[in-house]
Amino acid sequence: MPTGEVLLLVDEGGRVAEWGRAAQERFGWSAAQAVGQSLSALVKDGGRRRAGLSDPATLAVRPVVQGDCVLWQVFATGEAPASWDAAVLEALFTHAPQEVWVLDGHLRVVRANALAGRRGTPAGHGSGDPPTEPGKPFTEMCGFADPGREGAVARGVLEGGEPVVNRLVRGASAPAGSGRRLYSVSYFPLEGPGGEVVGLVVSAADVTEQERARTGLALLESVRDRMGHRLNVMDVCQELVEAVVPAFAATAVVEVVESVLRGEEPPLVPVHPGTPLRRAAVQGRRPVPPDGTVRPLPSGTPFSPVLSDLQPRLVRVGSDSGWLAADPVRAVLVEKGRDRSLIVAPLVVGEQALGLVTFCRDADEEPFVEEDLTVASAMCAHAALCLDRASRYMREWIVMSTVQRRLFPGPPADHPTVQTASLYIPGAGGGGTWSDAIALPGARTALVVGDVAGEGMPAAITMGLLRTAVHTLTALDLQPDELLARLSDTTARLVAARAALPPLDPLAREPLTADCAVAVYDPVELTCTVARAGLPEPVMVLPDGTSSTLPVPAGPALAETDTAPFPAVTVRLPPGSTLAIGTPALADAVLAPSGPLRPVLDEAGARPLPELRDRLEQAYGQAGDGGETVMLLARTRALPAEQVLTCVLPAGAEAAPIARKTARRRLQAWGMDEDTAFAAELIVSELVGNATRYGVPPLRLRLILDRMLTCEVSDAALSAPQVRHARTVDESGRGLFIVASLAEQWGTRYTAEGKIVWAEQPTGESSAA
Repeated sequence: MPTGEVLLLVDEGGRVAEWGRAAQERFGWSAAQAVGQSLSALVKDGGRRRAGLSDPATLAVRPVVQGDCVLWQVFATGEAPASWDAAVLEALFTHAPQEVWVLDGHLRVVRANALAGRRGTPAGHGSGDPPTEPGKPFTEMCGFADPGREGAVARGVLEGGEPVVNRLVRGASAPAGSGRRLYSVSYFPLEGPGGEVVGLVVSAADVTEQERARTGLALLESVRDRMGHRLNVMDVCQELVEAVVPAFAATAVVEVVESVLRGEEPPLVPVHPGTPLRRAAVQGRRPVPPDGTVRPLPSGTPFSPVLSDLQPRLVRVGSDSGWLAADPVRAVLVEKGRDRSLIVAPLVVGEQALGLVTFCRDADEEPFVEEDLTVASAMCAHAALCLDRASRYMREWIVMSTVQRRLFPGPPADHPTVQTASLYIPGAGGGGTWSDAIALPGARTALVVGDVAGEGMPAAITMGLLRTAVHTLTALDLQPDELLARLSDTTARLVAARAALPPLDPLAREPLTADCAVAVYDPVELTCTVARAGLPEPVMVLPDGTSSTLPVPAGPALAETDTAPFPAVTVRLPPGSTLAIGTPALADAVLAPSGPLRPVLDEAGARPLPELRDRLEQAYGQAGDGGETVMLLARTRALPAEQVLTCVLPAGAEAAPIARKTARRRLQAWGMDEDTAFAAELIVSELVGNATRYGVPPLRLRLILDRMLTCEVSDAALSAPQVRHARTVDESGRGLFIVASLAEQWGTRYTAEGKIVWAEQPTGESSAA
């Protein structure tokens, strides 16, 4: 409360009620001359202010209540320069831009300006409502949404004497099509002559636009702060709904064009009405269907034009809205018999539509107004940029995931005669290392480790091509050295294709080099045949813990030369042995005799294979160089003797009956069902008959029962059998045609002693030991 010497007292009509000595000294008139005179006439002289008013002392005014009247004290504060006249009082009640009430000690209106209590239009724009009536309680005349609460605030100021400043209060009503107004309300106490609080002055300024602007900016800032931290489309949508609920809407639903989630280019606007949308995120009160719901964009609703003209829509929804039947999914946002207020805004970048957002306010909340469309558009524009970035990242992620699923090795398959565990240490940029365990006929398993130089997508794609080629070549049942030779030819074609790229293509300047090692384990012979192209020598750990490096001659890297061979070595592997094949980085630490991790590998015989893999991974993670590397660990098992039949056959025509009889007895012992046994016996007969006619002794029949039933017939000839399609009058030539019809697959494998013709068929309802 300002303090100073009281100069004079002015009544409501602007006439002097009291004139002190200080006023007489300052202005030159005596009390007899001034009391009862108009203050305006006293302070002017011939249209000019008297010299007393140009004094640098400040004149201040404060209201006081005497009875039912309000008087105004004028006093000197001794502070900054100022001037005043009686027009101050008139301006306060006539021209002030805010509403003003003067209340007595019972909170009744003593005086109010022309704007006080008018809620039909924004303050300062006039109204046809009657003026506030003096003598009425303030709570009846204030026009606020909660007059009882404001009355309690006013009484607290009256009793405590402490003003309440800039309190935000909503108006009680609003013009059609707009929300209720917001007011900044202040309560100031009025003091009597003895300093007691005898009334209040209440002012209310319309701050609706300012508050909406401030709230909109704060909301947009919140959206910008909370969005864009993730690179998944669904996560970005969830960030948006979390940022706007409940600050802007009671419920928010984000729907994204389905093709965007698949990594495809967003559609151009206008979007076709049948375009499928996926519900990506939901937040709020309303019982909306959960995330993941897919439905077409319905026509004939307020939502369909949004993705055509890209204009947000303010929708007043009631139970009688005609579009509800056409869009029952969104109709759940509307509760029967109660109105809702919706804003539907597009998510668009340039001319590409990403989706749309629905904001909903319930009936007990302030409805959306036209100004809210600007806020919603700004939020959705920022969200669309975040979604566009996430969708582009997701597109790359989908491509990479597809490469990983289709090209990268998956979990090792379960092989009855070989247990495998792959140790993969990823590098910073990904690359082209891989490992595989591929089932071969005769219960054998091919163990493959490969490494393509480079990193990123080019190395991964090249690796996938070579890995696919390896699977194709193993299906031909080639020996490891011959398989590497064919794989080298494939790599040479890839090198030539890369060299033919345009000079400006960055890939044309990157050399293509690749290494590979192939080992084939035979659980019947208990042998392992190994060949390598560039990779380090494998290591064998025997069950007793003895370890040694396999003496496999080094072959050149794939496509490094056209003529150099890939020497193969065959070694015996007792059951329970562990074979380790790795790429150079890991091999130097684990496989080399002086490698720091070689002692961990030497414990292979005493540890389960998964535990050994984990220990190596942990140890290498502490000592490795961070590059991408892979190691394949394989523990061998022998095929039980009772699951193998070996029979040496004579070279004459009697070989076929002997083979059929021997096979029949063993198939019965294995518990084969009748159909499987009949087909197997016929395959044995045809293969043995073909060997006695075209082969060279010695002949041998071998039946192997594993995941498949395999029939092998070997002889010393190197000629390859051919399937012939015999004519009706031919008496022979149908043997291999019958075998190909009965077997799931068949083929020929060449050995140092000759060849083996084999055929595989499912075991049926076997009950092998």
